[in-house]
Amino acid sequence: MKKKMALLSLVVLAGIAGACSSKPDGSATNAAGGSNTGNKAVQEVKATDPYPNAQLLADVKWVESNAKDAKVKIIDARSKGYEQGHIPGAVSINSGLLKDSKNNSIVSKEAFTELVQKAGINSDSTIVVYDEASGNGATRVFYALEYYGLKDKIKILNGGYAAWTAAGKEVSTDVPAVTRGNFAPQPNDKLITTKTQLLSADLAQCTVLDTRSAKEYSGEDLRGNKNGGHVKGAVNTEWSEAIDQTPADGVPKFKSYKDLNDIYTKAGVTDKEKTIIPYCQTNIRGAHSYFTLRLLGFQDIRPYEGSMAEWANADDTTLVK
Repeated sequence: MKKKMALLSLVVLAGIAGACSSKPDGSATNAAGGSNTGNKAVQEVKATDPYPNAQLLADVKWVESNAKDAKVKIIDARSKGYEQGHIPGAVSINSGLLKDSKNNSIVSKEAFTELVQKAGINSDSTIVVYDEASGNGATRVFYALEYYGLKDKIKILNGGYAAWTAAGKEVSTDVPAVTRGNFAPQPNDKLITTKTQLLSADLAQCTVLDTRSAKEYSGEDLRGNKNGGHVKGAVNTEWSEAIDQTPADGVPKFKSYKDLNDIYTKAGVTDKEKTIIPYCQTNIRGAHSYFTLRLLGFQDIRPYEGSMAEWANADDTTLVK
C-alpha cells in the first residue's frame, strides 16, 4: 500500500513538473518566466468580442428560462441570507464548508460527496451557482465542483442575487424538497497545486499568479501570517479587478472580455496553453481568478489550494518582498 501511495505521489508531482517544464524556442519571458511572443493568446481583442468560454456565465433570463428543468440545479453559495430570500428552487451550499482549514486543503472527497448529493446534484446535472453579486462564494463552489469532476457543467449567475432582485424577479423563502443526487466526486489532480509540487516545479516555466492585494503581495500586509511577501516570480493581479464595481445598473458584474484580456495581458498572463498557478490566502480569491481565467479560455489552471495560509507559515518555503 505504501509503495502504491509513493508511486501515486510521484505521478502527480511529475504532472505539474511536466506542465511547467516546456517553453517555445526563441520566446521572450515575462516577470514570471512566461512566454510573451509566439503564443496563441497574443492577439487583438475587440470591445464586442464574446468571452471564449461565455457558456460559463448565465444571465437572469437564462436562469429564469431554465429554472424548472429537472436537470438544472440552482445553488445559493451565500454564507448568509438564504432563509430571508433566495431564487426559487435554489439549494444552499455555504462555500465556507468547502475548506479543510486544519489541513490547508479542499474538503475531502467523502465530505464533498455528502454535501453535493444532499443538494440533489446528479452526474448529468447542469448547475447554476450564485452569491451576493459577483463575489468569490460562487466561484469557490464552481472551482470545487470542477475539481471533483463536473468540469464544463457549471455556470455562474453574472451579478448574482443582486442581479436577480434588481430585475424584479420572484424570490422565495421556501426550502425546496430535494431528492438525493447520484454524483460521485473524483478529484482531478490536474486542477490543483500542492506545496510539494510548487516547491519542485520549474517556476520559470509556469505563470504563478498572486491574486491578493498589492500590500499582501509586497509583504506590507501579513494577513496574520508568520512571513510576508510573495512566491518568487509571481505576478500580481487582484481577483476583484475582474469585476466592474460601478456599472450603470448598480449590479457588479464581470468586465468585458476586452477589459479582462487587457488586465491579464498587462500583468504578463498571456499564454492560454501554459500552466497558470493562482494563489491567495486560502484559495478563495484564487478560485475566483480560476473562474475568470476559465472564462477567458485558459486551458491549464491549477490553483495552489494551501496558498499563503500554508506557504507563508512553513519552514521550507521562501517569500520575496
